Amino acid sequence: MSAEKDQSRELARAEWLSAPDTSAVLAALAAEGGSARVVGGAVRNVLMREPVSDIDIATTETPERVMALLAARGIKTVPTGIDHGTVTAVTASRRFEITTLRADVATDGRRADVAFTGDWLTDAQRRDFTINALYCDADGTIHDPLGGREDIAARRVRFIGDAHERIREDYLRILRFFRFHAWYGKGEPDPAGLRACAEERAGLKQLSGERVRDELLKIAAADNGPAAFRQMAAAGILSIVLPEATRLDRFEHLVEIETTQLFRAQADPILRLGAMLDLDQAGVAALASRLRLSNRERERLTRMLTDRTKIVCYLSMREVRRALYTMGLELFKDRVSLGWADDRRGHNAFQWRALLAMADSWERPVLPLTGEMIKAAGVPEGPEIGRVRDEVEEWWIDSDFIEDEFSIIERLKAIVQATVY
Repeated sequence: MSAEKDQSRELARAEWLSAPDTSAVLAALAAEGGSARVVGGAVRNVLMREPVSDIDIATTETPERVMALLAARGIKTVPTGIDHGTVTAVTASRRFEITTLRADVATDGRRADVAFTGDWLTDAQRRDFTINALYCDADGTIHDPLGGREDIAARRVRFIGDAHERIREDYLRILRFFRFHAWYGKGEPDPAGLRACAEERAGLKQLSGERVRDELLKIAAADNGPAAFRQMAAAGILSIVLPEATRLDRFEHLVEIETTQLFRAQADPILRLGAMLDLDQAGVAALASRLRLSNRERERLTRMLTDRTKIVCYLSMREVRRALYTMGLELFKDRVSLGWADDRRGHNAFQWRALLAMADSWERPVLPLTGEMIKAAGVPEGPEIGRVRDEVEEWWIDSDFIEDEFSIIERLKAIVQATVY
């Protein structure tokens, strides 16, 4: 009991719980006899000493009553998922997702028909994992109807009730199981949950590409993502959701480099996804279409996997500058990161790290040559100006971005005299 009191006091001290906007929303929902509690990730993360981003609230009030109660206190609402009981409250400091207590009436593996309820236990039992079925009052008092605190202490991700039933309600929970274990678990995944995920994996085929993509990228961003992907592969799950992941070895090495040598504050999931792949342009296009990647993400993956610029750890400063100018900063760093992840010689780490440091300090030079200068040299208006500029720029790059304007003009004159009629 003392441990629970200590945790309740810790929650009460959480900045986000005592913030005026949070207090105002919770007070509004309880203004006319109803009750409201913060639920899920915010409570879980405080108990796990993890950062809190989103604040979700569960309430006994219906969605229509939620909007009326908040409007009476001058709090803006958006009916983001009103058919399923969800309203978003928008305050000056943050957004709160507020959902009426509910029970699943019917499910098809992707979505549920729900009925509103006033029973907190019923609401908890419809959730996915015990660590997500934690509630707290405005004063920090914890409500743990299904043993979530014990699983948090053990760093164990465990399905609520029968794992097969929870998965059949929404097959995305298979990927969520691996995602939550990668971010919050310790040791091997819960055996019953892992077995159920493997046995129910065929249901993943009915999920949309967007939902699968979001979970895969979140797993990839976890420091324990490599173990999760290996476990997914062993359970026959990866071959369904990401059969293109043939380079888990490179992905694992990249994560090791990032966590033990670069100490990056935030992972880049698209770079990590690229490390798993060995695809040509058509292969990337097919993957991007299936997972509904953005055009920007598709183009980045295509470039990092198909670019053939020579990138080795022993590039000279001159070669680095040329590569940065012709490739651009992002592609250069992506190629260096993948090159380092492919290199099993530990003694090259200093050189790879130096390449990334040079890239971060690089300032792109600007060719001091204008269209007016080219016309003054005798080039007529039209496409010839661009062609001549390209030739001068090619020489300028080969000259290691010489800054001497006289030399640049002399090169311009030479090109004009030799090629322009």
